[in-house]
Amino acid sequence: MVAAELSPIATWFVMTETERRPAVFFGTSSDRIGSPEGTQAYYVTTAKYLPFINTSPYVTLNYSEWDEGLNIPFGANVELGAGLSIRPMYDGQRTHLLASWATSRASVTLIWAWLESAGAAVSFGF
Repeated sequence: MVAAELSPIATWFVMTETERRPAVFFGTSSDRIGSPEGTQAYYVTTAKYLPFINTSPYVTLNYSEWDEGLNIPFGANVELGAGLSIRPMYDGQRTHLLASWATSRASVTLIWAWLESAGAAVSFGF
């Protein structure tokens, strides 16, 4: 399945992470997986890398046009080494699991959306 829509995505980093404080950023993107075409989400997220467990938990306050209200997505990126990571996540309604392999310029992610449907994403940087 391929999405047949084009929507804005933007992120503004308000505060970068330091040893003592988390990162904070605002953003907008298409609403979550499975949302109707044309629905946007607007969010503020905080995240912090915890080096002693190689994990970056995050929590978001999200306004969903689909829900016409707020929800609270959360999850964590767990680094396994050699560019591999897993990310269990809850999008405010349903659970997903992602497994990724990344280099400095490309990544491949396997997606288990809703813990029911498989998918994949590939990205390249330049």
